[in-house]
Amino acid sequence: MRAGFDDLSLDELRARRSQKWRMYPDDVLPAWVAEMDFALAPPVAAALHEAIDLGDCGYAHPGALPEAFARFAAARFNWSVEPEHVTVAPDVVMGIVEVLKAVTEPGAGVVISPPVYPPFFSTIERFERKVVEAPLAEGPNGWELDLDALERAFASGARAYLLCNPHNPIGQVFTRDKLEAIAALAERYDIVVVSDEIHAPMTMPGATHIPVPSLGADAAARSVVITSTSKAWNTAGLKCAVIVAGSAQMQGRLESMPTHLVVESGHLGVLAAVAAFDSGVEWLDELVDYLDGNRRLLGELLESQLPGVGYVPPQAGFLTWLDCRSLGLGDDPAEVFLERGRVALTSGLGFGAEGAGWARLNIGTSRELLTEAVSRMAAALA
Repeated sequence: MRAGFDDLSLDELRARRSQKWRMYPDDVLPAWVAEMDFALAPPVAAALHEAIDLGDCGYAHPGALPEAFARFAAARFNWSVEPEHVTVAPDVVMGIVEVLKAVTEPGAGVVISPPVYPPFFSTIERFERKVVEAPLAEGPNGWELDLDALERAFASGARAYLLCNPHNPIGQVFTRDKLEAIAALAERYDIVVVSDEIHAPMTMPGATHIPVPSLGADAAARSVVITSTSKAWNTAGLKCAVIVAGSAQMQGRLESMPTHLVVESGHLGVLAAVAAFDSGVEWLDELVDYLDGNRRLLGELLESQLPGVGYVPPQAGFLTWLDCRSLGLGDDPAEVFLERGRVALTSGLGFGAEGAGWARLNIGTSRELLTEAVSRMAAALA
């Protein structure tokens, strides 16, 4: 593997000071928070080293980021983005906050589809909006978007839909048919679709990511995409995301967002994002190929060591959603895996009521460490 994804030293990883490696004692193998273990993409590392050598660590400026993202979106997703519709923000959650504040009033309903990224719940409530749930439906082939539930939620008077596509934690990339159905319902009920597409660059073979605004003029007029290099290039600590208005009309609705968003972003994050979007695609393709192998390896490991765990391979990203309900571990199997196996997964409980009995496992690591994580999970049941 040219990018050295297998060349990870556990001792070197434990020398890191990020939350992933500082939350638990050294006898715990962390496989929880959405942070990969791989070294930075060389173009990203080079951009950061250049800035350090220049003492270039001041306040952020958008610089070439809007144009770099537009080039990446066109090449990766066949999505034509106007650079003037791109706003820099510190991270995706802060972007969600400011977009919702711009397009909804206090007290407005914001629809989400749990099980879903836990900060969706707290962010909506913290800024005086109301969470309206339209849960995914669990079927024989995994979780699916429930359009009937979504229509009921939209019809209840909600004003926005906070979509996660690709979906965290289930890893599903929504099809064009599903996205077009969402867009049609949004038009019927006058809903703004705010789409968190942070995992989209890591879409796997066999799936195609479609940005909501690329569906057509009507969808673009009522949609916003928020994304970042923080997952695909592992730059979360550098604090930089982009808010992309789907149209000039939507950009006009976002003009009330505070102008200081870019200053609150990380200057090094902006420089890293430009390098990632412009020069980090070859590395990204190698990453996706490696993660594709990891998702298949996980299926094999679970089948041989934990056959009672339900698993649908993700279509994007490095997060996997594991059904542990048949193991008899209660509502929070992650707690049992931690206590008995000394491996840290993310509890399913934070993703909504639907997450009881589930756990999220991070496979953004070497094959050796992924194998070790499953072995520790199996040991917890011995």
